[in-house]
Amino acid sequence: MYRYLVTAAAAAAASAVGYQSMAPTGQWFGRTFTGLGRGSKQLALTYDDGPNDPHTLRLLEVLARHNVHATFFLIGRYVDQRPDIVRELVKAGHVIGNHTFTHPLLTFKSARELREQFTRCERALTEAVGEHSNLFRPPFGGRRPAVLRMARQMGLEPIMWNVTGYDWNAQSVEHIEGKVTRQVRGGDVILLHDGGHRDFGADRSYTVIATDRLISRYLAEGYEFVTVPEMMRKAAVRSQFSAVS
Repeated sequence: MYRYLVTAAAAAAASAVGYQSMAPTGQWFGRTFTGLGRGSKQLALTYDDGPNDPHTLRLLEVLARHNVHATFFLIGRYVDQRPDIVRELVKAGHVIGNHTFTHPLLTFKSARELREQFTRCERALTEAVGEHSNLFRPPFGGRRPAVLRMARQMGLEPIMWNVTGYDWNAQSVEHIEGKVTRQVRGGDVILLHDGGHRDFGADRSYTVIATDRLISRYLAEGYEFVTVPEMMRKAAVRSQFSAVS
């Protein structure tokens, strides 16, 4: 019986560790930014796996029509392929961040491999647009303490999310809309995709249309769309106010 309990406890612990290594809001392995928490009227749209032709450019048109700025976490090898799209993102006032060079699951990568993934993506971003944000998002959300430690040693700030659109395999625009609207409570960082990590040119037409609808819906409800750095500044002010009071 004792052996069974020990085995069960070990299995439960391993399961919890595995969950925390991928869970967007998990904080076991180190602090990451996941939003402001309930009660805020701010929302941050974030897009992973670009740049991508033509859907990143179509997203730019939608965002411009609503005068909304978003945060894009870019794959370095795609940046090298289409730096012109990255320049359009920055020119339009959007924030760009590091999403590694080839989009591997970082949980099982060595320190050397981690550094190479971060460095090569940073180099690609710098060559494309020069100065950019220090934001970093781990592919698949996968991380362990060494991943976050290496990122911070390199001056990168880990960013996760707390609302997922599940748009990478969506069968309709309504599927994406429904997933997002069921989770939004205010102060949220919303995960969507303008590209695909497997191949350049992934079809994200549903995401483009869903973005248009989501922005219209939440603007009508009095929400404000901000970039991740803008939301982080709001969080810092809140933290300082709480500390004083």
